[in-house]
Amino acid sequence: MGSGPINNSDFSSMIRTLFILALLLSAWLPPQAAAQDPALRFGGQIPPEVDRIYERGLEWLAKKQAEDGAWQDGQTGSGVNGLCVMAFLASGEDPNFGRWARPVRLAVRHIILSQNAETGYLPNSMYHHGFATLALAECYGAVDETLLWQGAEKPGRSIAQALDLAIRCAGTSQKKNRWGGWRYNPDSTDADTSVTGAMLMGLLAARNAGMDVPDETVNAALEYMRRSTGRDGSVAYSGGMGGMGESMNRTAIATLVAAVSKQKDEVKFPATLKQLTSKLEHREGNYEEYFRYYMAQALFQADYASWQKWNAMTVRQLNESQQEDGSFKGNSYSTAMSLLALALNYRFLPIYER
Repeated sequence: MGSGPINNSDFSSMIRTLFILALLLSAWLPPQAAAQDPALRFGGQIPPEVDRIYERGLEWLAKKQAEDGAWQDGQTGSGVNGLCVMAFLASGEDPNFGRWARPVRLAVRHIILSQNAETGYLPNSMYHHGFATLALAECYGAVDETLLWQGAEKPGRSIAQALDLAIRCAGTSQKKNRWGGWRYNPDSTDADTSVTGAMLMGLLAARNAGMDVPDETVNAALEYMRRSTGRDGSVAYSGGMGGMGESMNRTAIATLVAAVSKQKDEVKFPATLKQLTSKLEHREGNYEEYFRYYMAQALFQADYASWQKWNAMTVRQLNESQQEDGSFKGNSYSTAMSLLALALNYRFLPIYER
């Protein structure tokens, strides 16, 4: 066998072979070991409309990327660039030699170069910092560092170095507020559950990738999320008390971080999950892409059967709302978020593992 790079055909064949092997292995395992459907881990048949939506969306994102690697329409910043990177990675194409290798490399470079070398901050807000940290964590080990800076004027720091700086920035910022979470600015003295959720997912992904993430940073943020969640499953926006108004967005975030961190409060977690599963047909009037992004992951992690129902409805909605040019609402943020709401159909990103 040659030692050259794996091409797209070989890569796809390898994934199919692994799936078949998993099915064969499950037949030989004792019932308790084979109880989890291999489709949960490796995915099942991808609906053709998902492939069609995803392919058109990625083609649009690739065309809209600037030469410096960023996306500059509408909302801009390292977090939007990170979301776009994850959309490409989630498709299953080889990030080093596949069709989207160039957009991925350019975007990762831009994220790293935008980082403050002293503080580790990834602009333009702690929202961006969280999403960019998540993207770097998903790239770590998947994007070949020897190829990353080819053709650049000079090499930048490695993905691991950028992640380490981002983790340290998160800890420094968290210590400046009394709640244990984060707000928009790294120097903010208060916190909210939306920004904290984005930050937690970045840190949990970094930990999952093998980076050293302090327990006290993660645990303090998880405790803030627990305090902000009421026994009825409603989640406060800011402050440190649970309840205070219903928001499906915040409930989905709280459900997701509890599931991924394996810290499910015996009272509050079932309550937040019930809020989601009892309202599968809910549609957000505002921040709809943001809602779908978190709802997809929360349901997949916590209730696979409910995710399947919700996913089928979402595929239909996105198939109807995708524009002729392949975008959603004509901007990169909406397009990347909408694609990531479908990405669990592929299940290539480590953060999507159950």
